[in-house]
Amino acid sequence: MEIGISTFLEATPHPVTGERVNHAERLRHAVEEIVVADQAGLDVYGIGEHHRSDYAGSAPAVVLAAAASMTERIRLTSAVTVLSSDDPVRVYQEFATLDGISNGRAEIMAGRGSFIESFPLFGYDLEHYDALFEEKLELLLKVRASEKVTWRGGHRPAIHNLGVYPRAVQHPLPVWIASGGNPESAARAGMLGLPIAFAIIGGMPERFAPLVELYKRAAAKAGHDVNKLHIATHSHGFVADTTEAAAEAFFLPTQAQMNVIGRERGWGQPYDRDTYDAARSLRGALYVGDPEYVAEKIVLLRKNLGVTRFFLHVNVGTMPHREVLRAIELLGTKVAPIVHRELARIEGSE
Repeated sequence: MEIGISTFLEATPHPVTGERVNHAERLRHAVEEIVVADQAGLDVYGIGEHHRSDYAGSAPAVVLAAAASMTERIRLTSAVTVLSSDDPVRVYQEFATLDGISNGRAEIMAGRGSFIESFPLFGYDLEHYDALFEEKLELLLKVRASEKVTWRGGHRPAIHNLGVYPRAVQHPLPVWIASGGNPESAARAGMLGLPIAFAIIGGMPERFAPLVELYKRAAAKAGHDVNKLHIATHSHGFVADTTEAAAEAFFLPTQAQMNVIGRERGWGQPYDRDTYDAARSLRGALYVGDPEYVAEKIVLLRKNLGVTRFFLHVNVGTMPHREVLRAIELLGTKVAPIVHRELARIEGSE
């Protein structure tokens, strides 16, 4: 069971003071977070790609590379790369470069993108949303499989027996499929035998169990060893020394950011304290509390979904940097050991 951090490099105004972390400062904070996560013993750190003013993460591979030479063991991944609006050859080159700098610790998490700003920015038509992802995923997997590539599609110029360099240290370079709960994405990942990451930011995580089963059935039907599949989840949360402190620190930034997104997407119902507190319950999708409580929720997630990796998304809205670093430290030094001990006890007795 791997445990790590995910972030979109939030740079939103603080809901109380109105102070805004500028993009340059947020990027430097991210490098420090990765170093602290590595020192705390966490397994992975992921940065999501976005192209809007309230996030600084438009180039995840660059930020991850900045921390690669300052860390020793932590894996470094996008969370996610919006593959539909990017060039798969360039994506492979960037993460193969990161893989070389980090000596084999890079990963790509590829998704279609729940935020769509990159499509008009890079000249792509949203009418081709699904077709773009399918085609570009096919090319990315071809590039990672072979130094010389021959390929033809409908949305990108063809490649005729050309080499792609540098080659990654890892062969193959890990590529995950990221999904917000789309059955087609789960089935596609299973058919291809690729690891999958589910974003679970609302409702009860156990409701994703049918998607996990769909993923496994598709993998088995395609001839892949189900026992070797990897499943990750990504959920919002925060760890502090007490559950009360965690709940208070995380509420206002979370409320502010969720209401911004809610207005953009027409969710209608404002995000309030009752919604927040319900999500913090044991079966809810928010992992907010002291180390023991957060660990209990991760163990329950493992029981219900069989996950092999858990991402805690700490910065939903702008949080004080020192509090974020403390949360990362607690996740690595307190939460993860509890989870590992409890899973060893439970699964060792089965």
